[in-house]
Order: sequence, then structure tokens, then C-alpha cells
Amino acid sequence: MARPEFHELEVCAVRRLTEDSVAISFDVPPHLKSAFAFIPGQYLTLRTEINGEDIRRSYSISSGVDDALEVGIKRVEQGLFSTMAQSLAVGDRLQVMTSQGNFRAEIGGKHRYLLIAAGSGITPCLSIAKSVLSAEPDSEVVMLYGNRNSSTIMFRDDINALKDSYTKRFMVAHLMSAERQDAQLLNGRIDGEKITLLNQSGLIDVMASDGIYLCGPQEMIEQAKAVLTKLGVLEAKIHFELFTTANADGTHRKAPVARPNEAPLNDGTNVKIIIDGVERDISVNAQHETVLAAAQKAGMDLPFSCAGGMCCTCRCKVVAGGTAMDINYSLADWEVEAGFTLACQTRPLDGEVVLDFDAT
Repeated sequence: MARPEFHELEVCAVRRLTEDSVAISFDVPPHLKSAFAFIPGQYLTLRTEINGEDIRRSYSISSGVDDALEVGIKRVEQGLFSTMAQSLAVGDRLQVMTSQGNFRAEIGGKHRYLLIAAGSGITPCLSIAKSVLSAEPDSEVVMLYGNRNSSTIMFRDDINALKDSYTKRFMVAHLMSAERQDAQLLNGRIDGEKITLLNQSGLIDVMASDGIYLCGPQEMIEQAKAVLTKLGVLEAKIHFELFTTANADGTHRKAPVARPNEAPLNDGTNVKIIIDGVERDISVNAQHETVLAAAQKAGMDLPFSCAGGMCCTCRCKVVAGGTAMDINYSLADWEVEAGFTLACQTRPLDGEVVLDFDAT
């Protein structure tokens, strides 16, 4: 599998979804079609320059695998890229990295999927629903979608189109936290208690699901995972992707530091970076910077996007030496066990550290 890389793509369509969100489609030229093939649930990293600053952000693909490549972007407060994206127009050009991400649903066979999303977390779930329903004629998809009110529902038309096209194989329930609905069960936020009640009512059947996909705020995902496990769902069937790690009060929660035995950080360690077959040494002051930060200071252009441990754009493999991750919200357990790490969260601990960005 080739390492993801940026290509300049032209915006071919823009759809206004809500007052603060848009869907952006890209024209992928024939010679890049294979490079931009994706598995439903994956994301793209978009890159542009704003006020002289290199800005990169990750956005999940919202289109089906046979549709024009599209992402949904919701404006966030003080978000440079998401604010700029609201005014994008056909003909504009952006740097787009080929797809990445472990939150994905392989296509083929017969499945019954339960998709649980809140807000802009609908984007990867929509891609999964479109792709599965189109490519798997015997599969069923049930979707729970939480929003404040009906005016904040992203991709409403797309969801309605799926309902019309797949009347017997697709079911969606909209939950509203700030708009009263006739069905009391559909009022409020998606949380552990709500999932339990919906399961008891028969609206969803968690044990009959081959895969359950969760996408949205951290609190929703944590509660959903806990209650699904309590209800007996196997961990291997639960897939999740964080869109934000903010607490209700707006502060950001930090994951436990993966630092074995609280080993002391070095104040100057040589780290060898392998990327595109080329080796380069940099010095990393682990007390004050991560590998990504040190590489940027040294003028290296390593792949990255969120720089917050939530995407895996800066994924690399520890070939030698000891390292620690401050935060990991995206690498699967098997990847960590296999030696993979996130450069944006990695600090050297001991020995000469070698990180291979070409490893897959």
C-alpha cells in the first residue's frame, strides 16, 4: 500500500447543507482514480495556505465508493479551514491527500450495520450507508443520527434519498436535543441510556448487528461503547471515530500518556526519519517537543493533519529505540503492538530512535 500523498484537485461541486456546513466535491482526473480509491469510512486531508500559514485538516468522505469524491465540512468556532471552506466555489483548487483511516467498512457480502452518529459525525457513516446499500443487495443499515434540531441536520436530502431508494433495507431515526418530537423516545441526546432504551424498544437490535459504527463527540462514543459492551456486543464489532475530544465545558480531555514505567524524557535525542526511501537525522528535545514538531523545526515536510492524535496521517513505525505517545485516539491496538506510533504525539525515550514513515 502506497504512502498517502497530496495531489492538487479542482472543486467540481459545492452544496450548502446547513447554515454552517457544506459538501465539497472534487474532480479526480483519470490518472489519479486508483490513487483516490477509498474504503467507506475513511477520510481525506485537505491542505491550503491561509494568511501565509500552511493549514491542514482532515474531513471524512461522505460519498459512496462509486460517486464523485466528496467531503462534508461544518464550520467550527475559530476554525481557519472550516470557515474558509464555506466560501469555496467550483473551480477552486486544493491540495488533497489520498485516503486514510482505520474507521472503515469493507464492501462485499451480506451485513447488518448499525450506524450511530452525532452532528458532523454523519459524514463517514453516510459513506458507509451509501456504499453498502448500493453494493450489497442483501444487506441492511440502521442509522441513529443526533442533532440539536432539524435545521442542523447535515445531508438531509441524501438520507431521504436512501430512505426512498431502499425502503426495506434502510432505516433512520433522527434524535433531537433541542426540538421536541412526537415520539418521546427520539427526544434528547444519544447517550448510553438512550441506546439502552432504543434497544429495549426494538427500534435497534445491537446483538443482531454485524458491525456498529460510532462517530461523533468523545462523550457520546465513550458512553455508547460502555453500554454496547454491557449489552453483550463483542468489542471486535464496535468501531469508532472521534470528531472532537472536547468536554461539555469546552476544555479538552487528554488521554493517558503511554509512557512505560513513567520513564524520564531525554532532553536531546537523535531520531532517524525514513520517508520516501530517504534517511535524515534530527535532534528531538523530548521535554519540550514531539518528533513532528522537531521535524518541522528542522525544515522537514512530514505528513500530518490534526496534530492532536485523532487522525493517523502521521502514522509511522518505530524501527529502533524507545518512544512514548502522549495521546492516541486513532491507532488500533494491533498497530501499537506492531510498533506503529503517531509522530505528532511521539517523544523519544532511549537509544537512537528510528521512525519509518514508509512502513505499512
